[in-house]
Amino acid sequence: MLTFADPWLFGLLFLPLIVRVLPAFREEKESVKAPFFDAVVREAELTPTSGAVVLRRSIVQWLVLALSWVLVVTALARPQWVEDPIEEIESARDLMLAVDLSGSMETMDFIDDDGNRVDRLTAVKAVLADFVAQRETDRMGLILFGNAAFLQVPFTLDHNVFLGLLDEAQIGMAGPQTMLGDALGLAIKAYEASEAEQKTLILLTDGNDTGSTVPPVKAAEIAAQHEITIYTIGVGDPAAAGEAPLDEATLRGISKTTGGRYFSADDREQLQDVSRELDELEPLQFESNTFRPTTELYFWPVIVMLVLILGYHGLMGFGTLVGRRGSA
Repeated sequence: MLTFADPWLFGLLFLPLIVRVLPAFREEKESVKAPFFDAVVREAELTPTSGAVVLRRSIVQWLVLALSWVLVVTALARPQWVEDPIEEIESARDLMLAVDLSGSMETMDFIDDDGNRVDRLTAVKAVLADFVAQRETDRMGLILFGNAAFLQVPFTLDHNVFLGLLDEAQIGMAGPQTMLGDALGLAIKAYEASEAEQKTLILLTDGNDTGSTVPPVKAAEIAAQHEITIYTIGVGDPAAAGEAPLDEATLRGISKTTGGRYFSADDREQLQDVSRELDELEPLQFESNTFRPTTELYFWPVIVMLVLILGYHGLMGFGTLVGRRGSA
């Protein structure tokens, strides 16, 4: 759609008419009378006439002048081509996933969709892949923790990268222990640069804290001060063998302190139920901005004006040259 950024400037089209009807400026000046004027005229072989000689513009000149003025005013009004509206969706939530890679995650107590027995981490990856696929407008981050916590994926809307790095995670690559408090502390630090309205952390583990620098409950209190909601998920049977039993009491305390909830997922079905419940507790949040791409076209009237003026003067000059050659 063609539009003008400053259409009010089209009022300048009438400026030449206003100038035209205004009274001409007149000024009286003293002159010098030359007594030898007649002698000069005779020597120059000129014939003097009374009055002044006023050049008159032709109709073509008037048309060129008028069109040039119209084009100049049109350029000043800034013609623009405005395209169809485009909706841009911005994330309103930063969602961090913290996944336990300790040795106990290799316990084979989950069944996949094909009926095969798989370890806990494999089941977690499959469910998280489905969970992330449903959250197109959330920026996702990933923390992997064991003996220490590592920020594997900073907050990003590129979910393909997120899922690819999650899939590469292996049991024990961060060490065999479970530094739960360190994972919470790293998540809090990752949120320092976040400007999202909602900050959510989902922590999945099958053990208990084994000596973090900051106790998990203390880290949860700091997270609450930063308005970070933490949902904790206990993965696997709490009574199953492992390096340390699942500390459900601590996980419940973390979630309660930050306004979140604790979930228990003994098998794949329960883990999927947790994923669906999280979708209800944390519905998609996004901000929609609509804008219309605009292309400036002011230079086109200027180009047309230059072509018009140069073309006119070029033709006039060519005509004069031909006329001189014909009279020679």
